Amino acid sequence: MPEVRFTVRWPDASVSDCYSPSTVIHDFLATGASYPVADFMQRCRTALQLASDRVRLKYGYACSSAQDQLERLEARAAVLPLDSTAIVTIVAMRP
Repeated sequence: MPEVRFTVRWPDASVSDCYSPSTVIHDFLATGASYPVADFMQRCRTALQLASDRVRLKYGYACSSAQDQLERLEARAAVLPLDSTAIVTIVAMRP
């Protein structure tokens, strides 16, 4: 299953390298795009769940790495304001 690594820049200018076990993340995030934190998190929740579901269909078990990644994103986003001024930017997406 093709995996995708993506880099995000948080509103405080810090950067995180992230992982998706499936290219489905491309349906929800785009390189160079910016999203309010709440929107970014909803996109990640949906995309990483779908990615994990794809792994389940192919291998018979969910992808724990997708869940771990989502937990890290949730923890990082929890300390940020959820108003429209807090923006997350997708710096890069790569195989």
